[in-house]
Amino acid sequence: MSFAGSMIDPFGRSISYLRVSVTDRCDFRCTYCMAEDMKFLPKKDLLSLEELDRLCTVFIEKGVRKLRLTGGEPLVRKNIMHLVHELSRHLESGALEELTLTTNGSQLYRFAAELAACGVKRINVSLDTLDADKFRTITRWGDFSRVMAGIDAAQEAGLKVKLNAVALKGFNDAEIPDMLRWAHGRGMDLTVIETMPMGEIDADRTDQYLPLSKLRADLERQFTLADIPYKTGGPARYVEVEETGGRLGFITPMTHNFCESCNRVRLTCTGTLYMCLGQEDAADLRAPLRASEGNELLSSAIDEAIGRKPKGHDFVIDRRTRRPAVSRHMSVTGG
Repeated sequence: MSFAGSMIDPFGRSISYLRVSVTDRCDFRCTYCMAEDMKFLPKKDLLSLEELDRLCTVFIEKGVRKLRLTGGEPLVRKNIMHLVHELSRHLESGALEELTLTTNGSQLYRFAAELAACGVKRINVSLDTLDADKFRTITRWGDFSRVMAGIDAAQEAGLKVKLNAVALKGFNDAEIPDMLRWAHGRGMDLTVIETMPMGEIDADRTDQYLPLSKLRADLERQFTLADIPYKTGGPARYVEVEETGGRLGFITPMTHNFCESCNRVRLTCTGTLYMCLGQEDAADLRAPLRASEGNELLSSAIDEAIGRKPKGHDFVIDRRTRRPAVSRHMSVTGG
Protein backbone atom coordinates (compact mmCIF):
# COMPACT_ATOMS: atom_id res chain seq x y z
CA MET A 1 0.00 0.00 0.00
CA SER A 2 1.37 3.42 -0.91
CA PHE A 3 1.06 6.43 1.37
CA ALA A 4 2.42 8.87 -1.19
CA GLY A 5 1.91 12.52 -0.34
CA SER A 6 3.57 15.23 1.63
CA MET A 7 3.72 15.55 5.42
CA ILE A 8 2.71 19.06 6.52
CA ASP A 9 3.16 20.18 10.12
CA PRO A 10 0.84 22.60 12.02
CA PHE A 11 2.87 25.58 10.81
CA GLY A 12 2.62 24.70 7.12
CA ARG A 13 6.15 23.32 6.84
CA SER A 14 6.61 20.35 4.52
CA ILE A 15 8.60 17.56 6.18
CA SER A 16 10.92 16.16 3.53
CA TYR A 17 14.11 15.39 5.49
CA LEU A 18 14.60 12.45 7.86
CA ARG A 19 17.65 12.00 10.04
CA VAL A 20 18.04 8.46 11.37
CA SER A 21 20.29 7.69 14.32
CA VAL A 22 21.23 4.07 13.66
CA THR A 23 23.07 3.72 16.99
CA ASP A 24 23.66 5.79 20.11
CA ARG A 25 27.14 4.28 20.43
CA CYS A 26 30.30 6.07 19.40
CA ASP A 27 34.02 5.33 19.42
CA PHE A 28 34.74 8.91 20.56
CA ARG A 29 33.68 10.70 23.74
CA CYS A 30 33.71 14.33 22.61
CA THR A 31 33.65 16.55 25.68
CA TYR A 32 30.79 18.81 24.50
CA CYS A 33 28.65 15.82 23.46
CA MET A 34 29.09 13.00 25.96
CA ALA A 35 30.17 12.16 29.46
CA GLU A 36 33.27 9.96 29.49
CA ASP A 37 31.45 7.13 31.29
CA MET A 38 28.41 6.88 29.01
CA LYS A 39 25.61 4.37 29.57
CA PHE A 40 24.44 3.18 26.16
CA LEU A 41 21.20 1.47 25.21
CA PRO A 42 21.09 -2.33 25.57
CA LYS A 43 21.43 -3.87 22.12
CA LYS A 44 18.10 -5.68 22.61
CA ASP A 45 16.33 -2.29 22.57
CA LEU A 46 17.58 -1.39 19.10
CA LEU A 47 15.53 -1.82 15.96
CA SER A 48 16.95 -4.34 13.54
CA LEU A 49 18.40 -3.08 10.28
CA GLU A 50 15.38 -4.56 8.50
CA GLU A 51 13.05 -2.60 10.78
CA LEU A 52 14.99 0.60 10.18
CA ASP A 53 14.71 -0.01 6.44
CA ARG A 54 10.96 -0.52 6.72
CA LEU A 55 10.52 2.65 8.77
CA CYS A 56 12.61 4.72 6.37
CA THR A 57 10.67 3.32 3.42
CA VAL A 58 7.34 4.42 4.90
CA PHE A 59 8.75 7.92 5.46
CA ILE A 60 9.95 8.01 1.85
CA GLU A 61 6.50 6.94 0.66
CA LYS A 62 5.09 9.81 2.75
CA GLY A 63 7.28 12.47 1.17
CA VAL A 64 10.81 12.29 2.59
CA ARG A 65 13.28 13.15 -0.18
CA LYS A 66 16.50 13.43 1.82
CA LEU A 67 17.69 10.83 4.32
CA ARG A 68 20.75 11.20 6.53
CA LEU A 69 22.19 8.40 8.66
CA THR A 70 23.68 9.59 11.95
CA GLY A 71 24.59 8.25 15.38
CA GLY A 72 26.43 8.17 17.74
CA GLU A 73 28.80 7.10 15.04
CA PRO A 74 26.78 5.35 12.31
CA LEU A 75 29.68 3.38 10.91
CA VAL A 76 30.23 1.48 14.17
CA ARG A 77 26.78 -0.17 13.86
CA LYS A 78 27.34 -3.82 12.95
CA ASN A 79 26.51 -4.56 9.29
CA ILE A 80 25.52 -0.93 8.68
CA MET A 81 26.40 -1.21 5.01
CA HIS A 82 23.57 -3.72 4.59
CA LEU A 83 21.14 -0.93 5.50
CA VAL A 84 22.88 1.51 3.14
CA HIS A 85 22.64 -1.03 0.31
CA GLU A 86 18.94 -1.58 0.98
CA LEU A 87 18.13 2.12 1.15
CA SER A 88 20.00 2.78 -2.08
CA ARG A 89 17.12 1.19 -4.02
CA HIS A 90 15.13 4.36 -3.32
CA LEU A 91 17.85 6.39 -5.04
CA GLU A 92 17.69 4.09 -8.04
CA SER A 93 13.89 4.41 -8.24
CA GLY A 94 14.03 8.21 -7.91
CA ALA A 95 11.84 8.19 -4.78
CA LEU A 96 14.77 9.49 -2.72
CA GLU A 97 16.84 12.43 -3.93
CA GLU A 98 19.74 12.02 -1.52
CA LEU A 99 21.14 9.46 0.90
CA THR A 100 23.97 10.74 3.04
CA LEU A 101 25.52 10.44 6.49
CA THR A 102 27.32 12.31 9.23
CA THR A 103 30.41 10.60 10.63
CA ASN A 104 33.36 11.30 12.90
CA GLY A 105 35.56 9.84 10.18
CA SER A 106 37.14 7.12 12.30
CA GLN A 107 35.79 4.24 10.17
CA LEU A 108 35.56 6.10 6.88
CA TYR A 109 38.73 4.60 5.40
CA ARG A 110 36.97 1.20 5.57
CA PHE A 111 33.66 2.20 4.00
CA ALA A 112 34.17 5.22 1.72
CA ALA A 113 34.36 3.30 -1.56
CA GLU A 114 31.32 1.17 -0.67
CA LEU A 115 29.30 4.25 0.31
CA ALA A 116 30.06 5.79 -3.06
CA ALA A 117 29.07 2.56 -4.83
CA CYS A 118 25.69 2.72 -3.06
CA GLY A 119 24.95 6.14 -4.52
CA VAL A 120 26.03 8.30 -1.59
CA LYS A 121 27.35 11.52 -3.15
CA ARG A 122 28.39 13.56 -0.14
CA ILE A 123 29.04 13.17 3.58
CA ASN A 124 29.61 15.36 6.60
CA VAL A 125 32.68 14.74 8.75
CA SER A 126 32.73 16.17 12.26
CA LEU A 127 36.17 17.64 12.94
CA ASP A 128 36.87 20.31 15.56
CA THR A 129 40.62 20.79 15.24
CA LEU A 130 43.60 20.01 13.00
CA ASP A 131 45.94 19.66 15.98
CA ALA A 132 46.42 15.96 16.77
CA ASP A 133 47.00 16.56 20.49
CA LYS A 134 43.96 18.82 20.81
CA PHE A 135 41.98 16.29 18.80
CA ARG A 136 42.81 13.61 21.36
CA THR A 137 41.81 16.02 24.14
CA ILE A 138 38.43 16.93 22.67
CA THR A 139 37.49 13.40 21.56
CA ARG A 140 39.15 11.67 24.53
CA TRP A 141 39.63 8.49 22.48
CA GLY A 142 40.06 9.66 18.89
CA ASP A 143 42.92 8.90 16.50
CA PHE A 144 43.52 11.95 14.29
CA SER A 145 45.54 10.02 11.69
CA ARG A 146 42.63 7.61 11.08
CA VAL A 147 40.25 10.50 10.50
CA MET A 148 42.68 12.05 8.00
CA ALA A 149 42.96 8.67 6.25
CA GLY A 150 39.17 8.52 6.15
CA ILE A 151 38.87 11.95 4.54
CA ASP A 152 41.52 10.95 1.99
CA ALA A 153 39.62 7.75 1.20
CA ALA A 154 36.33 9.61 0.86
CA GLN A 155 37.75 12.12 -1.60
CA GLU A 156 39.50 9.36 -3.55
CA ALA A 157 36.15 7.56 -3.82
CA GLY A 158 34.59 10.71 -5.28
CA LEU A 159 32.54 11.66 -2.22
CA LYS A 160 32.06 15.36 -1.60
CA VAL A 161 33.13 16.08 1.98
CA LYS A 162 31.85 18.87 4.21
CA LEU A 163 33.51 19.45 7.55
CA ASN A 164 31.45 20.29 10.63
CA ALA A 165 33.24 22.01 13.52
CA VAL A 166 31.65 22.90 16.85
CA ALA A 167 32.96 26.34 17.83
CA LEU A 168 34.33 26.12 21.36
CA LYS A 169 35.52 29.21 23.18
CA GLY A 170 39.18 29.00 24.19
CA PHE A 171 39.66 25.70 22.41
CA ASN A 172 39.40 26.03 18.64
CA ASP A 173 38.13 29.58 18.02
CA ALA A 174 41.61 30.84 17.08
CA GLU A 175 42.10 27.82 14.82
CA ILE A 176 39.02 28.33 12.62
CA PRO A 177 40.86 30.52 10.05
CA ASP A 178 43.46 27.79 9.48
CA MET A 179 40.77 25.12 9.29
CA LEU A 180 38.94 27.26 6.74
CA ARG A 181 42.01 27.61 4.53
CA TRP A 182 42.82 23.90 4.83
CA ALA A 183 39.28 22.76 4.03
CA HIS A 184 38.87 25.11 1.08
CA GLY A 185 42.31 24.18 -0.19
CA ARG A 186 41.07 20.60 -0.48
CA GLY A 187 37.73 21.53 -2.04
CA MET A 188 35.70 20.98 1.14
CA ASP A 189 33.08 23.28 2.64
CA LEU A 190 33.34 24.05 6.35
CA THR A 191 30.37 24.60 8.65
CA VAL A 192 30.76 25.92 12.19
CA ILE A 193 28.14 25.10 14.81
CA GLU A 194 27.20 26.60 18.17
CA THR A 195 27.33 24.10 21.04
CA MET A 196 23.86 23.01 22.16
CA PRO A 197 22.59 22.28 25.71
CA MET A 198 21.77 18.59 25.24
CA GLY A 199 22.49 15.97 27.90
CA GLU A 200 24.61 16.09 31.03
CA ILE A 201 28.33 16.34 30.28
CA ASP A 202 31.41 16.69 32.48
CA ALA A 203 32.20 20.24 31.30
CA ASP A 204 30.34 23.53 31.89
CA ARG A 205 28.79 24.60 28.60
CA THR A 206 28.84 28.24 29.62
CA ASP A 207 32.64 27.98 29.46
CA GLN A 208 32.47 26.36 25.99
CA TYR A 209 29.78 28.47 24.34
CA LEU A 210 30.91 30.81 21.58
CA PRO A 211 28.26 32.87 19.74
CA LEU A 212 28.89 32.59 16.02
CA SER A 213 28.08 36.28 15.62
CA LYS A 214 31.35 36.93 17.47
CA LEU A 215 33.22 34.30 15.45
CA ARG A 216 31.98 35.82 12.19
CA ALA A 217 33.07 39.29 13.29
CA ASP A 218 36.52 37.92 14.12
CA LEU A 219 36.77 36.13 10.76
CA GLU A 220 35.81 39.29 8.89
CA ARG A 221 39.03 40.88 10.10
CA GLN A 222 40.87 38.39 7.87
CA PHE A 223 38.37 37.37 5.20
CA THR A 224 35.73 38.91 2.97
CA LEU A 225 32.48 37.06 3.62
CA ALA A 226 29.51 37.46 1.28
CA ASP A 227 26.10 35.97 2.11
CA ILE A 228 24.88 33.55 -0.57
CA PRO A 229 21.56 31.67 -1.00
CA TYR A 230 23.23 28.24 -1.19
CA LYS A 231 21.33 25.53 0.75
CA THR A 232 21.90 21.83 1.35
CA GLY A 233 18.53 21.09 2.94
CA GLY A 234 19.80 21.59 6.49
CA PRO A 235 19.86 24.63 8.78
CA ALA A 236 23.19 26.20 7.76
CA ARG A 237 23.37 29.72 6.36
CA TYR A 238 26.28 30.07 3.95
CA VAL A 239 28.75 32.73 2.95
CA GLU A 240 31.36 32.68 0.21
CA VAL A 241 34.91 33.47 1.29
CA GLU A 242 36.48 35.72 -1.34
CA GLU A 243 40.07 34.91 -0.42
CA THR A 244 39.66 31.12 -0.68
CA GLY A 245 36.75 30.79 -3.11
CA GLY A 246 35.08 28.30 -0.77
CA ARG A 247 31.89 28.22 1.27
CA LEU A 248 31.54 28.65 5.02
CA GLY A 249 28.34 27.69 6.81
CA PHE A 250 26.98 28.89 10.14
CA ILE A 251 24.55 26.81 12.23
CA THR A 252 23.23 29.04 15.00
CA PRO A 253 20.67 27.27 17.22
CA MET A 254 21.40 29.66 20.08
CA THR A 255 21.85 33.14 18.58
CA HIS A 256 19.64 32.91 15.49
CA ASN A 257 17.49 29.82 15.42
CA PHE A 258 16.47 28.32 12.12
CA CYS A 259 13.14 26.87 13.22
CA GLU A 260 10.96 28.86 10.85
CA SER A 261 12.16 26.80 7.89
CA CYS A 262 12.55 23.43 9.66
CA ASN A 263 11.78 20.55 7.32
CA ARG A 264 13.31 17.83 9.51
CA VAL A 265 12.34 15.10 11.95
CA ARG A 266 14.65 12.66 13.72
CA LEU A 267 14.27 8.94 14.25
CA THR A 268 16.31 7.07 16.86
CA CYS A 269 17.62 3.52 16.74
CA THR A 270 14.83 2.45 19.12
CA GLY A 271 12.07 3.73 16.84
CA THR A 272 11.41 6.95 18.75
CA LEU A 273 10.53 9.91 16.54
CA TYR A 274 11.55 13.37 17.73
CA MET A 275 9.76 16.12 15.90
CA CYS A 276 12.24 18.71 17.24
CA LEU A 277 15.87 18.29 18.30
CA GLY A 278 15.39 20.72 21.19
CA GLN A 279 12.11 19.40 22.65
CA GLU A 280 11.35 16.26 24.65
CA ASP A 281 8.03 15.45 22.96
CA ALA A 282 8.35 12.24 20.94
CA ALA A 283 6.35 9.46 19.33
CA ASP A 284 6.89 5.73 19.69
CA LEU A 285 6.97 4.16 16.23
CA ARG A 286 8.34 0.82 17.36
CA ALA A 287 4.99 -0.37 18.73
CA PRO A 288 2.97 0.27 15.54
CA LEU A 289 5.88 -1.02 13.47
CA ARG A 290 5.74 -4.37 15.25
CA ALA A 291 1.95 -4.49 15.69
CA SER A 292 1.25 -5.73 12.16
CA GLU A 293 2.90 -6.69 8.92
CA GLY A 294 1.13 -3.85 7.14
CA ASN A 295 2.09 -0.20 7.50
CA GLU A 296 -1.30 1.44 8.08
CA LEU A 297 -0.83 1.79 11.87
CA LEU A 298 2.69 3.07 11.35
CA SER A 299 1.59 5.63 8.79
CA SER A 300 -1.17 6.87 11.11
CA ALA A 301 1.29 7.18 14.02
CA ILE A 302 3.62 9.25 11.84
CA ASP A 303 0.75 11.52 10.79
CA GLU A 304 -0.24 12.05 14.42
CA ALA A 305 3.34 12.92 15.35
CA ILE A 306 3.85 15.38 12.49
CA GLY A 307 0.56 16.97 13.53
CA ARG A 308 2.12 18.08 16.80
CA LYS A 309 5.55 19.17 15.58
CA PRO A 310 6.38 22.30 17.61
CA LYS A 311 7.26 25.67 16.17
CA GLY A 312 10.81 25.54 17.50
CA HIS A 313 13.22 24.79 20.32
CA ASP A 314 13.96 26.64 23.56
CA PHE A 315 17.74 26.32 23.86
CA VAL A 316 19.36 28.52 26.53
CA ILE A 317 22.96 28.56 27.78
CA ASP A 318 23.82 30.90 30.63
CA ARG A 319 25.08 30.81 34.21
CA ARG A 320 21.54 30.67 35.62
CA THR A 321 20.55 27.71 33.44
CA ARG A 322 23.06 25.01 34.28
CA ARG A 323 20.91 22.04 33.35
CA PRO A 324 20.67 20.99 29.69
CA ALA A 325 17.60 22.08 27.74
CA VAL A 326 16.87 18.41 27.03
CA SER A 327 18.12 15.46 29.04
CA ARG A 328 19.07 13.17 26.15
CA HIS A 329 22.53 13.40 24.64
CA MET A 330 23.05 14.44 21.04
CA SER A 331 24.29 10.91 20.33
CA VAL A 332 20.80 9.55 21.06
CA THR A 333 18.96 11.73 18.55
CA GLY A 334 21.69 12.32 15.98
CA GLY A 335 23.11 15.67 15.00
